[in-house]
Amino acid sequence: MIYVGIDVHKHKCHSALMNENGTILDELTFQNTTQGLSELIQRIRPLGEAKAVLESTGNLWIKTYDALEAATIQTTLSNPLKTRAIAEARIKTDKIDARTLAHLLRTNLVAASYVPNKETRMRRSLLRHRANLVKTRTEIKNRIHSLLDKYDLKSEFSDIFGKQGLEWLRGLQLPTIDKTILNSDLALLDSLETQIQNMNIEIAKLACNQEDAKLLMTMPGIDYYSAMIISSEIGDVKRFSTAEKLASWAGLAPSIRQSGSQTKRGHITKQGSRMLRWILVQSAQISHRSDPRFQHMYQRIAARRGNNKAIIAVAREMLTVAYYMLTRREEYRGMNMERYKEKLKRLERTANRGLQ
Repeated sequence: MIYVGIDVHKHKCHSALMNENGTILDELTFQNTTQGLSELIQRIRPLGEAKAVLESTGNLWIKTYDALEAATIQTTLSNPLKTRAIAEARIKTDKIDARTLAHLLRTNLVAASYVPNKETRMRRSLLRHRANLVKTRTEIKNRIHSLLDKYDLKSEFSDIFGKQGLEWLRGLQLPTIDKTILNSDLALLDSLETQIQNMNIEIAKLACNQEDAKLLMTMPGIDYYSAMIISSEIGDVKRFSTAEKLASWAGLAPSIRQSGSQTKRGHITKQGSRMLRWILVQSAQISHRSDPRFQHMYQRIAARRGNNKAIIAVAREMLTVAYYMLTRREEYRGMNMERYKEKLKRLERTANRGLQ
């Protein structure tokens, strides 16, 4: 068996090919391109059966991972937070990192990251792109609010970004430069609204064929967009043996420090899927107002520990419920059938806009 450690970077990658005894057989620095990856695979093949490992670094690993998998080379994605042998090395070079990864793979000490299938990764990209568009839209709205504060301008409309509010904004008389800035931001806002609506349509089309998403929609506070994020971020729910492990992976489990007989629990770890944690907190803001189960839980914890901790607790409870719903293939037991039907109708209407 040949063990291949690959240190991936944007333009160049470094690889170390090692045998079962830990002897370096070959090393190669190659371009992070299709041709460069082909050169690496050609160097591996004559040596026999191989396994490869690379670190999870943004989106840089995807092309390398897919190329190796297509070449039937068993590939592992290493979790960089847990690969301390590299993270804490005093002497750190690409060559050393590649060799260290190969050694860890050879000795079965790699802390592997979960790699969803290509279809799930594509869904994640679409959902995260939509979230980034909304974030940009919020930034632009905040800039406009700041500009209004500069001139102490107050609107009589409850929503200044509604139809009447936008007409009011476009009609404001401001100094030339600030008027130019405002018009530019309003044009960006209009374009973003169109793009977000387009993303909503594409996501709704996908959700129509996702049974996991429809199942999650039976829970209060979860619509097709949040359901798609939860199902896509979790991936194969069976990879978690318990709901507690899923909560820990999502970063919603409390940190624990143990020394001797003393055990201290702290804030949630916030390690894991940031996107999943974010959408659960957003959903918890809705569910604690509309569902008796989550409402009672929220009120009980908020009275003792405050609003923020209560929302986090509800978010974790929602994830626990989602785990059992997905593993047992059961609808939410406290489902409001009328609200669920409304969600399905909204999903269908949104998906059908793309067919018009």
